Amino acid sequence: MSKSNSKHAPKTWYRLDLSAIVYPTLQRRDFSSVYRLSVLLKDPVQPDILQQAVDIAMKRFPTYHSAMRKGFFWRYLEPNTRPGPFVKPDIRNFCMPMPFKSNNRYLVRFYWYDRRISLEAHHSLGDGTGGMYLLQTVTAVYLRLLGHEISNGGFVLDVNETPDPEEFEDAYMRYANARVCPPRPAEKTYRVRGTKEPFYTLNVIDGIMSVSAVQKVAKQYQASITEYLNAVLLYSLLQKQEHDFHLRLRPVRIAMPVNLRRFFPSKTLRNFITMVYPSIDPRLGDYTFEEIVTQVHHYMRYYINSKFLRGDITTNASTQRNPLIRIVPLFLKDFVVRQFYQRVQDKNSSAGLTNMGAIRVPDDMKPYLERFDIYMGIPYSQRTNCAIVSFEDTLTVNFASCIIEADVERRFFQKLVEDGIPVTIESNREL
Repeated sequence: MSKSNSKHAPKTWYRLDLSAIVYPTLQRRDFSSVYRLSVLLKDPVQPDILQQAVDIAMKRFPTYHSAMRKGFFWRYLEPNTRPGPFVKPDIRNFCMPMPFKSNNRYLVRFYWYDRRISLEAHHSLGDGTGGMYLLQTVTAVYLRLLGHEISNGGFVLDVNETPDPEEFEDAYMRYANARVCPPRPAEKTYRVRGTKEPFYTLNVIDGIMSVSAVQKVAKQYQASITEYLNAVLLYSLLQKQEHDFHLRLRPVRIAMPVNLRRFFPSKTLRNFITMVYPSIDPRLGDYTFEEIVTQVHHYMRYYINSKFLRGDITTNASTQRNPLIRIVPLFLKDFVVRQFYQRVQDKNSSAGLTNMGAIRVPDDMKPYLERFDIYMGIPYSQRTNCAIVSFEDTLTVNFASCIIEADVERRFFQKLVEDGIPVTIESNREL
């Protein structure tokens, strides 16, 4: 990053963080690493006021107010002085590919529909936590422009405050200091088979339920909500594999991001996540649902701690620290990373699941909000992605896929209902 005379002065460019380096490499005409965060208000959105809120709030987030550039060895972000980003009416098939030169080079989009405000962001800018800070800050400014008193705090940042330099840091490199680089799972997993939808089609199924109802059932299995819902997804994938035509069974594995801020102090608004992979191997025998929950529970307790996570960060950082790799031209890096992802990394999991947990908002902001939604976006290959978020007593499970069949999603919600959890289903397709 370029030098500056003032500690708080804006930088002229930003290095991509350790995770962000990969996302542009995977960019295709029909795929971008784009996620969506939405907040549902109690009253209809006024788009002209929302545009004012976006203009005000975006100045507080310089890494989101940027454009992607490509050098000979690395990509980087630089401040974007073009007009925008502009608020637009929402679309049915969202999280569409985000070419780096479109949208006045902005890698964020803002949409509105009825009572909903949505943010879409390219993952190279930051993870869902950074995006939630931006979405909530925009929402807070919007409510203030309507005349409401909204405090700063939680995910709402002070728009009049100078950004903390730590918000821009690549926090991975600060904590990648384990004395060993643990290996990763490399065995191929079960892949969901289905009919691919036409280009620019994203199928979404939302399940809305009570946090207390899910918590009650999870407690009966002696598990947390995250462990229980992971087990339900594994159970659904196992059933799907059993009923599909197959020559042999394969392990079923979920790729689940872990927010590293829970374990390593950092204010970064950029990417700071790593993956864990709860799994079940049906070749070992038939599993009851109770056995699946138990295995997921112990896996989570064993692997999700600062020691294992630090080792995983160190493994990720080892290639970037290699002086030989640093001088390899970008087009060769892109080729190698893309081949590795397609042949190894993307085949390591059967589905993706992320749980952002309970969303914190200032107390005086709560009366104006109904719920939040998260979508992991278009999957890289034919599978389904699942995202979970809760606000007050409302928990939403958001599935997104680009295949016609919804067998996994149907089995998932059927299991919840069988366990006594009432579920309201919403979708952008006919079920």
